[in-house]
Amino acid sequence: MDYSEYRHLLFERRENGVLLITINRPDVYNATDERLHWELANVWLDVGKDDETRVAVITGAGKAFSAGGDLAMVEGQLGDFKAIRGIFEEASDLVYNIVDCPKPVISAINGVAVGAGLAVALMADISIIAEDAKLTDGHLRLGVGAGDHAAIIWPLLCGMAKAKYYLLTAEFIDGREAERIGLVSRCVPRDEVVDTALRVADGLGRGPQAALRWTKRSLNNWLRQASPIFDASLALEMLSFFDDDVVEGVTAIRQKRPPVFPSTQPAPGA
Repeated sequence: MDYSEYRHLLFERRENGVLLITINRPDVYNATDERLHWELANVWLDVGKDDETRVAVITGAGKAFSAGGDLAMVEGQLGDFKAIRGIFEEASDLVYNIVDCPKPVISAINGVAVGAGLAVALMADISIIAEDAKLTDGHLRLGVGAGDHAAIIWPLLCGMAKAKYYLLTAEFIDGREAERIGLVSRCVPRDEVVDTALRVADGLGRGPQAALRWTKRSLNNWLRQASPIFDASLALEMLSFFDDDVVEGVTAIRQKRPPVFPSTQPAPGA
């Protein structure tokens, strides 16, 4: 398999069929621009077809796993139906391509995880997070619905009560709390995250491959049952990009101030 077309992902082959994938935009905390968003959606198709790979491990370069989407990418799609349609398709592919990838995927969440990066981190079959790593589904901070991966996976992982709390408030969670509520598989000290993920991957790589893949396939039918929920949530998220609240959300983030969403203000003349 030739991975040379990927600009922001690094690939390193390890023993026993383990492929280490590193998100490589450390200067911007591995934030997702248009190209990286495409790569995170499509790499799982290549992993699935790669005869040399039995297990994939994904992590981030530097201090972050992935710090969400570039604001420039968000601004570029505001009110643009064609751009929003493209993002809709890629966001859908990102989730479904991990679900449908026959090989196990392990995320080594070495630092902050937001946005598309968080989708990869939590859609992985096994997730290993640093104790002090922070994650949030920050869609509500931006003024859009929590579409991406949230509706399909959070209620299954941590239950509806916790899912609603963290998705509606957009509060940050550290690694310890994420493990406590069942949002991730394991929590370890930061300097052990990648080694732990690789150790787990090595064990899977030496395991019975057909049995591993069929077990993943069977378990992921829980997610496939929730596909109508995910599709609806993603469509509603995309609809949000036609709302003035998103303009204010982006502006507030750039100005590092609390947002004052237009939808919270009295109507003119009221």
